[in-house]
Amino acid sequence: MKNILSISALLLFGLTASAQEAIPPVTKSTVKKAKIKTPPKDGFTARKDVDSAVMVPFADVREEDVFYSKRIWREIDLRDTINSVLKAEGARLIDVLLEAVTNEELTAYSPKDTTSGKLLEDNDSFKIAMTATEALQSMRGVSEGTPDATTGKIAEPTLKRFRPDEFLKYRIKEDWILDTKRSVFEPRIVGIAPMKLVEGNWQPVFWIYYDDARELLTKKKLMNPGNDASVLTFDDFFVRRLFSSYVVKETNPGNKTIVDMLGLTDIKDPRKLYESEKIKKSIADFEQSLWEY
Repeated sequence: MKNILSISALLLFGLTASAQEAIPPVTKSTVKKAKIKTPPKDGFTARKDVDSAVMVPFADVREEDVFYSKRIWREIDLRDTINSVLKAEGARLIDVLLEAVTNEELTAYSPKDTTSGKLLEDNDSFKIAMTATEALQSMRGVSEGTPDATTGKIAEPTLKRFRPDEFLKYRIKEDWILDTKRSVFEPRIVGIAPMKLVEGNWQPVFWIYYDDARELLTKKKLMNPGNDASVLTFDDFFVRRLFSSYVVKETNPGNKTIVDMLGLTDIKDPRKLYESEKIKKSIADFEQSLWEY
């Protein structure tokens, strides 16, 4: 009996020893760290979009309550320091508009009047809707087809490369309205158009109806150089009048711009700026004359 127990003990000890030899010792080199599936968050409050933003609708204005209105066209130059936030890397207004037009979230309207047989670069009546392809062609331009060296067949024209640095101006069409019911004299932006330098002249590539774009612009964060945690949106930038601009046109019988009315040949003529400030002052004087102290 003792012999059987001793043999069993020896067999058990042998099996245990062989099992220990089969399992390699655990070292630091054999332990593999699990790969991180999601990238780490870049900062604590960093965010690109403001998904929780809610668009605040404008107050309703009845036609019978409008005692006075004045239509003004302005241009915003992104080379101005105040307006340079619209071309910030990663938060460009032109990228927001281009993506929305490409995805057909926004409707682009032609800046040219093709129905009357004339090509007017300042047509902004929102009557001629453009397809996404037409808007991209107007924005990026189309390269002319070149003939093949062997076959002589002319290649189909293609879209040029998108260059966001070319869009350094925006034109704004707005109405200044005196609402007698609310006793408020305020501007309402009607449309906005990105502009591109074509043959030495700044021309709008298409028009966007601003009321249609407000909901989208409310959800896009604007870069605020003074506060990285700011939730200022593109809509806030326009509605709160945080931009710097100059007037290029007001309502007139000939539907002419300031440059055309003055007959200026040089775009940098200081008389243009003087006339622009004169129109601004006329609006400010009208507002000042409304109130009595």
